[in-house]
Parts: sequence; structure tokens; C-alpha cells
Amino acid sequence: MTRSETTTPHVPLQRLPEALHQDAGRASPIPLPDDPPHAAPPLDGLPCDLPLLAAPAAPVRWWDRVRVGGIGVDALTENEVVRWVEAELEAGRGGRIVTPNVDICRAAATDPALRELVCTAELVVTDGMPLVWAARLLGTPVPERVTGADLIWSLSKLAARRGWPVYLLGGPPGVARRAAQELTSCHPRLQVCGVHAPPYHFDTTPEGSARVRRMVTASRPRVVFVGLGFPRQDRLIADLREELPEAWFVGCGAAIAFAAGTVSRAPGWMRRAGLEWAYRLGCEPGRLARRYLVDDLPFAVRLLGGSLVTRLTR
Repeated sequence: MTRSETTTPHVPLQRLPEALHQDAGRASPIPLPDDPPHAAPPLDGLPCDLPLLAAPAAPVRWWDRVRVGGIGVDALTENEVVRWVEAELEAGRGGRIVTPNVDICRAAATDPALRELVCTAELVVTDGMPLVWAARLLGTPVPERVTGADLIWSLSKLAARRGWPVYLLGGPPGVARRAAQELTSCHPRLQVCGVHAPPYHFDTTPEGSARVRRMVTASRPRVVFVGLGFPRQDRLIADLREELPEAWFVGCGAAIAFAAGTVSRAPGWMRRAGLEWAYRLGCEPGRLARRYLVDDLPFAVRLLGGSLVTRLTR
């Protein structure tokens, strides 16, 4: 059963905007939102005690960043992530969300540049259940697992309610467009301002990366879901942040394919039990066996064992 079947009654798929991009170079002009008003410079002769318009103050972060798996993660629920992103978008501030799992932590543990790429994100939330378990063993628990596969739905719901356009970048050809259809079927008011499936090696040349960035920036999204895998998606997001400082970016891995329905997601009970990796391994053994069993499993065992020893020896 799909998410749209369980959350809202079926509605006809609305036609996606003409600005959706399937292939590089097919960019259609779209109306840009009005620029926010800017305060004019003071004029000579005016009273100097007139109140000045100040930029909104950054809200106070009420949560702790917990260190687990060699990185700092934010102790937030999915609802709290959505509320924070809404407040930041309302204030005209952008950011990026990284959802580390065991595989990302393993890569970051051996590469300082990747560790910095993760830890400098505005929000870092635990995608993998082993990280949730390790945080509990350390005595610094995080409230729940927060995945890109869930955030693509909850943040799209927010964007639909607030009228903020979203962009879907990643997946095989046609998958992002299908995901857009599923999301707009569930949230009819959602504005999908663009979709694109870049070639696998698009980022091996400066021209290829620049072409993808131009397509995204031309659409002026406020929320961008990038499903290209770590660290490719996060490096691209870091570059896009400079060009779209008021947008929020989510590095979401396979979430676009999950939303499209082209890749099935584990049942809820398996996700809650921390067995989603086993389900995905059963579905794609050729692609995931080495990553999960040879690379990630030993790291997860060391992570949990080390967390327990740390807790007991304090």
C-alpha cells in the first residue's frame, strides 16, 4: 500500500508544470517570486532616530548535537525538523540536511573532508538505526530515526501548505518525474518546479556540474531533494547552497526512487526493528551485499561495542 493510499483519498494527477526538466537543456522560463523588500538607504535631512528594519533574528537552537559514530547528530524528531525548516524558510534562511547512516559514518571516519561535509550541515539527523542504538548506549539518546525517505513526504506536505516550490534531482531517467506525480497526487497543492536525472558521471567535468546547477537555480526552488548518493549529492548541495542561499536541501539517497515506487521500501515493522538493511539486501543483493556485509556490518559492530564500553567505563 502506498503512502498516498493511506493518508489521503485518491485525486487525479495534476499536470506537472512546463518548467519540469527531464533532460539537460530543456529549461522553460518560469515566473520568479517577487523579491523581498529591501530597506532604502537613509536620506539626508530625515530624523536619525527613525526605527530601522532589522533582519529576522536567527531562532535559538533548543536541542543538543550528540556525538555518535564519529560525527555530531541533532537530537530531533521528524516533526521538529519540519518545524525548524519552516521557521528558517519563513525567515528567508536556507540550509542543508544530512541523514547519516552506518555507511556515511564509515566513510566520514576515514576521510576528514567527508566528515567536515557532514558536520557542517545545518541539520544532521540519524537515518540508521545502529546510530540510534549507539546514542542510547552512550547515554545521550536521540528521539527517533529520521530518514530522507520520510522527509521527502513531510517536507513536501509543508511546501504544499506554504506554497513553496520544490525540485527533485536524481534517480534513473523518468524516476524523478514519477516521484513528482506521486507527491502531487498526495499533496495536490504542491508546486514541483523542476525534475532532472543527471547522467551518472555528470560531475566528472566542471561543465557537467555547472549545467546541473544552472538547471536547478533557474527554477528558483525553496526545497530541493537531491538523491545522488553520498558524497556526490552532498558535494553538489554544498555548491548549490551558495547559489540558492534561501533554499533548503535534503540529501536523500534513494528517497526519490522510494517516492516514485520504483524501489520498494521495507515494511514498517522492519524499519522500526532496524532491519530495513536486510530487506534492501534481499531486494538488491548484487549491488548491496559488499557494502552491507563486508563494509558496514563490521563498522556497526565496532560502533555498538565501543559505545557500550564507553558507557560502562565512565
